[in-house]
Amino acid sequence: MSEDKPAETVETTPAEGNAIPNGKGHEPGEEITASAKTPPADDGENPHRTENTGANLPESQEFLSGVEDKKTTRFTDFEGKTSFGMSVFNLGNAIMGSGILGLAYAMANTGVVLFLVLLTVVAGLSSYSIHLLLKSSGIVGIRAYEQLGYRAFGTPGKMAAGIAITLQNIGAMSSYLYIVKYEFPLVIQAFLKVDKPAGEWYLNGNYLVIIVSIGVILPLALMKQLGYLGYTSGFSLSCMVFFLISVIYKKFNTPCPFVDFAFNGTTKSVVNISAMEPGGEENPACIPKMANLNSQTAYTIPILAFAFVCHPEVLPIYTELRNATKKKMQHVANISIAVMYSMYFLAALFGYLTFYGEVEAELLHTYSRIDPYDTLILCVRVAVLTAVTLTVPIVLFPVRRAIQQMMFPNKTFNWPRHIAIAFILLTFINLLVIFAPNILGIFGIIGATSAPCLIFIFPAVFYIRIVPKEEEPLRSVPKILAACFAGIGFLFMIMSLSFIIIDWTSGTSKASSGH
Repeated sequence: MSEDKPAETVETTPAEGNAIPNGKGHEPGEEITASAKTPPADDGENPHRTENTGANLPESQEFLSGVEDKKTTRFTDFEGKTSFGMSVFNLGNAIMGSGILGLAYAMANTGVVLFLVLLTVVAGLSSYSIHLLLKSSGIVGIRAYEQLGYRAFGTPGKMAAGIAITLQNIGAMSSYLYIVKYEFPLVIQAFLKVDKPAGEWYLNGNYLVIIVSIGVILPLALMKQLGYLGYTSGFSLSCMVFFLISVIYKKFNTPCPFVDFAFNGTTKSVVNISAMEPGGEENPACIPKMANLNSQTAYTIPILAFAFVCHPEVLPIYTELRNATKKKMQHVANISIAVMYSMYFLAALFGYLTFYGEVEAELLHTYSRIDPYDTLILCVRVAVLTAVTLTVPIVLFPVRRAIQQMMFPNKTFNWPRHIAIAFILLTFINLLVIFAPNILGIFGIIGATSAPCLIFIFPAVFYIRIVPKEEEPLRSVPKILAACFAGIGFLFMIMSLSFIIIDWTSGTSKASSGH
């Protein structure tokens, strides 16, 4: 085994010591160590490092106290094999969740201009948050979220990060499987034109969730490396592109105001003729609002704030990036965020311009009000189901790594443990989805607490603690900005929790309706 060799190389190379005087200039050091490749014999062993980043050495060895150790980067422990494009696909897929279905509703309650401003601010904050994570990891040479927490605050920091990632991602996976449970039977029913189901097993959402979990999600979740999922991520994103194209197409083929199927006994062709009626656009209900403030506006801000949650996946993807540098990974993140930003805005805009004030919290439900048997919308539902199903394995990877970091910190990669954790996690999530239909409210609380921690608070406080004071004093501009960023996180947490509590007390379910 040559696992200790990289650390020796780093500590004995004069160039490395010169590259990081007083904790500064960590980027050149990063490139030097990245180019000091490990021997070819290491190639076969590298995959397990991606799962147990920083855990191949015992923690007492990996995180020695002392100033010298703080300046030691161990980037030669990693030799990523995932290409730039695959990394963009994986991170983009981690960002792209079922939330895109609720963005048209968000735009209806904020107005086009205000929505665009909020979306732009959130995208910028998300990119800045990833910058803080990458800079912290660059200084100490760690590419695991939990181990950054350990370096900043010891065991409590590691446990806090691990628990937040676990809760956030279990909530996300459950929401995806809820979509499979409730949407998949409707899709099959519509394709088979079964108007009144008589208890057929293939129309039972509980059975379908189990079949999808065993047949699709589990095999992908057993992959050794996250990078291998780049192909499924690319396919998943192409499904969402199809969803976006369909939303744009439907805008130009749906009359305004639209004719509800329940009150429309005419054929589809007649409905299309009504779209050509002159003066249809003059109806006040068909004029888009540029800015809109109502009782629902406040609920949409948390939806937008969490539209770019991908932070637990950033460091695992960074670990597996080929010839990784901080600059290159930031480039991956910026491209992924920019692509998702464009898709989010277009999906929200054309979804809103199709239905205006009538748009529902779940966009596809609104299309079903026009024609539940519309073939294109059925295909879109299948595409969305495929996309969320293929996202589950990517979201599962950070949870498994967090569990390993918390429970088996000194262990190297082990196939039985790797498989067992994935199987137990999927079984637990399936049981939740099948037996706890009202659990989404609980996940609302979890999301309102863990998501601001992972996006805003943890990256900021880790950065403040990890970046040496001689490089950036506490009163330096970057650290003051990081402190403000953590403050924004606390503000979002208080806002989100307040809205959920108001929701519960008022007996409605607006906050959870747009999962």
